[in-house]
Amino acid sequence: MFDTILIANRGEIACRVIDTCKRLGVRTVAVHSDVDASARHVAMADVAVSLGGATPADSYLRGDAIVEAALRSGAQAIHPGYGFLSENPDFVEAVEAAGLVFIGPSAGAIRAMGLKDAAKALMSEAGVPVVPGYQGAEQGADHLAAEAAKIGYPVLIKAVAGGGGKGMRLVETAEAFADALLSAQSEAQAAFGNAHVLIEKFITSPRHIEVQVFGDGDRAVHLFERDCSLQRRHQKVIEEAPAPGMTPEMRDAMGSAAVRAAEAIGYKGAGTVEFIVDGSDGLRPDGFWFMEMNTRLQVEHPITEAITGVDLVEWQLRVAAGSPLPCAQEDLSLKGHAFEARLYAEDVPAGFLPATGRLSHLAFPETVRADTGVRSGDVISPYYDPMIAKVVVHGGSRNVALRRLRQALADTEVAGTVTNLAFLSALACHDGFSKGHVDTGLIGRDLDALTAISDPAPAAIAQAVLALVGLDAEPQSLNGFSLWAPLHQEIPVAVGETRHAVRLSVRQPEVIHVTVDDTDVEARFGPNGWRFDGQAGRSVFVEGDTVTVFGAQSLIVRRIDPLDVETGAGGSGDVIEAPMPGLVRSVFVTAGDSVSRGDRLAVLEAMKMEHALLAARDGVVAEVMVAEGAQVEAGAALIRLDSDTEAAA
Repeated sequence: MFDTILIANRGEIACRVIDTCKRLGVRTVAVHSDVDASARHVAMADVAVSLGGATPADSYLRGDAIVEAALRSGAQAIHPGYGFLSENPDFVEAVEAAGLVFIGPSAGAIRAMGLKDAAKALMSEAGVPVVPGYQGAEQGADHLAAEAAKIGYPVLIKAVAGGGGKGMRLVETAEAFADALLSAQSEAQAAFGNAHVLIEKFITSPRHIEVQVFGDGDRAVHLFERDCSLQRRHQKVIEEAPAPGMTPEMRDAMGSAAVRAAEAIGYKGAGTVEFIVDGSDGLRPDGFWFMEMNTRLQVEHPITEAITGVDLVEWQLRVAAGSPLPCAQEDLSLKGHAFEARLYAEDVPAGFLPATGRLSHLAFPETVRADTGVRSGDVISPYYDPMIAKVVVHGGSRNVALRRLRQALADTEVAGTVTNLAFLSALACHDGFSKGHVDTGLIGRDLDALTAISDPAPAAIAQAVLALVGLDAEPQSLNGFSLWAPLHQEIPVAVGETRHAVRLSVRQPEVIHVTVDDTDVEARFGPNGWRFDGQAGRSVFVEGDTVTVFGAQSLIVRRIDPLDVETGAGGSGDVIEAPMPGLVRSVFVTAGDSVSRGDRLAVLEAMKMEHALLAARDGVVAEVMVAEGAQVEAGAALIRLDSDTEAAA
């Protein structure tokens, strides 16, 4: 076993690797950007080395600086985590050339699976079923359109390099192919420096099921499957293991195919073989096809650990240090069911836009595993993925695990930035998901219901107001005492843009009558704390004039200064602003151009994703206030339309 390893990553995966190293007595070295100087993974490690910069290109993608840091700190090996340099064969070779050990597969194995077209050809030779499609070198638009027509619509355009949904477009008609191809190639070039794409048949009732494999360079085993069908924009949201509806015959077929894939390239370490599965008529051994292999540890590996009892990071360290596979296939067995929900800082009502901000409060229930790289007080920056945590639960059956997931999400507390927590809670309660009827289109079909925001309950607003005015503690004997009549107080508050008039009437210390608009709520203190109309109060967090009432759909209530003068909102659509900090990747218009509502005006790259900025109305471009390649802040004015709405007529 190694004495010291360097972790070439940040956030929750760096913290997760450090956890195992601490248990094994292995010294750890963290690297960090200037932005991450006080990050959680830095605080947890034994040694920290600054890489400088803020963006990934200026920090975590600097392979030469990382190798130098490993040598200077006395590390014998480098663990890449996932993302950044984890699947970069040039980095693997640089690590080994420096006399260090790369904790992962060989450069050759990474290259074999790095390009989807070559990987599919290799898998076909190894007897692994592949999706019908085109993976050729000819990349002319007309040729690709002809190949798509041969395959038959709908088809998927996919970047041959990379992953994470970047450079991927679903095309349902021949007429839409040209625009989708151009968009996919542009995004692929920006993300991976490679605009080449492949085309494959789109399975109309698809499920995304992947198999965890582990090899020692000679032989491999599989650690069963994970179902990752709940996706939004090709990004996984909630994963589970094992897959619902899986049969022993299907599991054997998929597991054997995944092992053949790993052994065909002499795979060493943890990897994932991803399959697309036709779920239209149940799971059948002849209804799955190879998509790609991720030659690294996956984000969702904790649910595999939960159902197998295996520490995959420990296996990585031992095999990289020269040990053989820790066990044979027959030694592995399934134990119960597990779910992982990805908690992100993102504005769901605004279209799941990544969000930034300070986490003024963050807490998880003690009964769950929460893999996180942040703490209360940390800042979600615009430079990296906005994941806050992975909430992981395990139970003896799927139903038990699902109930625990719902409770875990309801008991998770986040304040200070918007999150997708309410969306995750709605998804965990979705009827189809509850029954195991999952496919990659579920979220898209029911998006309106899953993102609906309920009207705030008067009882929750009442509790928030008590917290704001400091009456939520245990009442004292003279609280609210008035000689002649009950004490009354008017408190204007707002939930979002909606104002509420709240009136408190304290008749006796343990009973407060609260009127929220026209609804009366009784707050009564008892042995177990405050109850509101008989319902137990929830956890709250107060910061300044804002209180968060936690729950499956947390409520944020802001006290309004009565002297504030309300101003009308704009909303004319004249100015297109940056919704978040980012890089202006493309600008498609110039002053004088006529545009229609919905036209793409520019593309902003932020938090590893591209966001199209669209015209809010018909009009004429009056001014372009930004150039391609510019770094802009949230709210920056980018493009202005002529205020004369008839200018485009």
